[in-house]
Amino acid sequence: MEKGKQKKPIFKKWWFWLIIVIAVGAIGAAMGGNDTAANDTKNTEKVETKKVDSAKDEAKKKEKEKAAEDKKKEDSVPTEYKSALKKAEQYSSMMHMSKAGIYNQLTSDAGEKFSAEAGQYAVDNLKADYNANALAKAEEYQKTMSMAPDAIRDQLTSDAGEKFTASEADYAIQNLSK
Repeated sequence: MEKGKQKKPIFKKWWFWLIIVIAVGAIGAAMGGNDTAANDTKNTEKVETKKVDSAKDEAKKKEKEKAAEDKKKEDSVPTEYKSALKKAEQYSSMMHMSKAGIYNQLTSDAGEKFSAEAGQYAVDNLKADYNANALAKAEEYQKTMSMAPDAIRDQLTSDAGEKFTASEADYAIQNLSK
């Protein structure tokens, strides 16, 4: 180098600016690529959210339709049938009766005097746990009458007794406290 010439600072050299432009371009491209990926992810999430919302809306719509259908069915049920069902619920929850016992009580001339159709509707639509009812009756017999398990089973299944099924009576006997 000659003595009179001063060395140019690095930022005044053309190749320095070329490197800067390339570096900025590369960084911009990298950032832009990430934005595209992020936007794709966001768009995918939006689509999936819309699908979930749509599914929820569809489920709510079906639920409303079912409720309307149930209401319509309930409105078409004769009052006698509804009354029989209410009585059946009381017999099951308070007296722990069997299905056959409830039907007989509902339709008996000495009982509630509902029609056979109303009684059948009631026992068909009653949500009752007859195993639990049989167990409650078995515990009552054991406690109040000090009956043996075989005698309790006979009483539970007897046509003159509680009229539980054999499987309901078996459940009750198996679950009696010893």
